[in-house]
Amino acid sequence: MHSFGYRANAVVTFAVTILAVTCAMVSLSDNFNSPSPTADVKVLNINWFQKQPNGNDEVSLTLNISADLSSLFTWNTKQVFVFVAAEYETPQNALNQFTSVTACSFVFVAQVSLWDGIIQSKEHAKFWIHTTNKYRFTDQARDGPFPLYLYDTSLLMYITITSSSIFLLVLAIGNNLRGKDYNMTLHWHIMPKTGKMFADKIVMTGYYLPQDYK
Repeated sequence: MHSFGYRANAVVTFAVTILAVTCAMVSLSDNFNSPSPTADVKVLNINWFQKQPNGNDEVSLTLNISADLSSLFTWNTKQVFVFVAAEYETPQNALNQFTSVTACSFVFVAQVSLWDGIIQSKEHAKFWIHTTNKYRFTDQARDGPFPLYLYDTSLLMYITITSSSIFLLVLAIGNNLRGKDYNMTLHWHIMPKTGKMFADKIVMTGYYLPQDYK
């Protein structure tokens, strides 16, 4: 007859195998989900638009942010990070294009995070928010070096070296905001209970800033 230790080891091995197979099946099941999220960002007012003493353009906006992200949630979804960013072209950066450094995983992007949040349940995934920009909409006037932000391709997630927010992305280079056309983009990162993270976005066009400070 087998000893108690041998039988216990067999039971534990079997349980771990079943758990691993279950986790793999749960992760793979996300591939069959076809989400259809919607979002809309309205700029209700430009509260002020100034050139700061340090030479940086800065603008304060009043926003209506509405979205229905409920289709992103499956039984494997733990939570969803979501943020709204203003994206625009600068002399150094084309919109939505990344300049990578081959020696390390750093990129430069022309993007400013205005608002972010964490959605922890499907019941809260449909929302409407009236707010001013949570983070400063600033166009930094710098000669260099460019600010560095880490892009982890394995997580599909942007990470900055700051304590303000994990999604506070980039302050673009130069004082370029006057008369600037820009996009509002709603980004989301789906944190699963098991498996890899997914990220996507909705880009909204047709926004612009005035030619003069106010």
